[in-house]
Amino acid sequence: MPDTAVTAVTAGVSDLPRIEPARPGVTVIEAWLSEFPFPGFLDAVRERAAEFERTHPRYRIVIRGFSYEKLPAKVVRAAASGSAPAIASYYSGASQLARDTRTADGSPLFVSVEKAIGGRSEILGEPVVIDDVLAGVREYYTYDGDLASMPMTLSTMLLYANTTLLERAGVPRTPRSWDEVELACKAVAGLPDGPAHGIAWPVDGKFMQHALAQQGGLLTDASNGHAGRSLRVDLTSPELLAYVRWWQRLHQEGHYLHTGVMEDWAGTFGALAGQRVALRFSSSFDANYMVRAAQDAGFGLEVGPLPHNDTVPWAGNWIGGDSLWLADGLDEATRDGALAFMQYLSSPLNIARRHKASGSAPVTGASVALLEEEGWFDEHPHHRVPVEQLALRGGPPSAHGALAGGLHGIQMEMMAAMEDVLSQGAPAGERFARAEAEAQRILDEYNAWALGTGPLTPETLAVRI
Repeated sequence: MPDTAVTAVTAGVSDLPRIEPARPGVTVIEAWLSEFPFPGFLDAVRERAAEFERTHPRYRIVIRGFSYEKLPAKVVRAAASGSAPAIASYYSGASQLARDTRTADGSPLFVSVEKAIGGRSEILGEPVVIDDVLAGVREYYTYDGDLASMPMTLSTMLLYANTTLLERAGVPRTPRSWDEVELACKAVAGLPDGPAHGIAWPVDGKFMQHALAQQGGLLTDASNGHAGRSLRVDLTSPELLAYVRWWQRLHQEGHYLHTGVMEDWAGTFGALAGQRVALRFSSSFDANYMVRAAQDAGFGLEVGPLPHNDTVPWAGNWIGGDSLWLADGLDEATRDGALAFMQYLSSPLNIARRHKASGSAPVTGASVALLEEEGWFDEHPHHRVPVEQLALRGGPPSAHGALAGGLHGIQMEMMAAMEDVLSQGAPAGERFARAEAEAQRILDEYNAWALGTGPLTPETLAVRI
């Protein structure tokens, strides 16, 4: 793609960093990683890089942090100018963008991590752990039969429940299904001094993606993009509309607290923390904050799997988090150093450290076993739930989430449609059909750029969690 087009699209983005030059006898590995709005998000990774350098003194790991929203655009520019990093992290929803990023000669920037490992069991003395990645996570990041990238952080959607309110309302257990959520909300509504609403969660496309995954529904064709490029969007599937109409019914019956703000994570957090609702859907990354808020407010809190449509088997889960991608065409020393660093970051001990520091769910079986052995999950049972939920996967493997370009824009169309259904009582089928037409335009424009027949636009590179 012409660098002039890339530069125009990324106007306002700061200049690319100067790649640190090689030193005599030292191989420099540039790792450009996503920064998220959590204090010191990359501090632990920088500590691991320093440890790796001490063990492997012939390597220098340069960690550069960028906003997760701007990083893909920077990598596109860097690849076009021949200065791409050896490692780059992408949010799960931007995986197709990683696959479509090209070098100046038009070849893919990244190579499959599994292919680069080439069946080795260790690299520079670091054990290879890709075969131990949790099954559902591995399935999501497997494209063309290979694990494309190395998952680093991991999240999914969970239920947070005020057990003090539920017990007062006579609810026997934390809801596990949509029907049980409705029953719990009705019971809470019957409390003489209870909250005005039973449940809250943000109007966010990730919840719709998760509901699709749970039911085995697909957002796009080609098995959610895992059996070929996603070319068609489906926002009127029975699975998606079942969720939308259930959500709408909760709202119409007064059980769902609609804040009127899309992506209102803070508002729904405050609603549960302030006991204005008894239930909340949110990210597993919220667990530490939610548990602390409940302790401060003096009510019991239970974290459970995200309630599902109990008329169909549980098929999969939405997968969130960042994954590490490896640049193709590196010299052997740089390639192996980058792969060894990825495996080092993914050792059981280092995943456990990262989990404890950030709340990111453990990515491998060995890291889960280590945390169990240490008694961590017994002391912090809310952190065991994501692992248990991710094991609920009846297939197909493609159910865990769509691999598609323009996913941010597609999600925004889903959210706008849901907002109209809630705020204006728009008929779900008709409103999501309109959203589907606009989402299809976004995907078509993205694919035109990716296939070299259309321009690069700001929407093409848009990334949001």
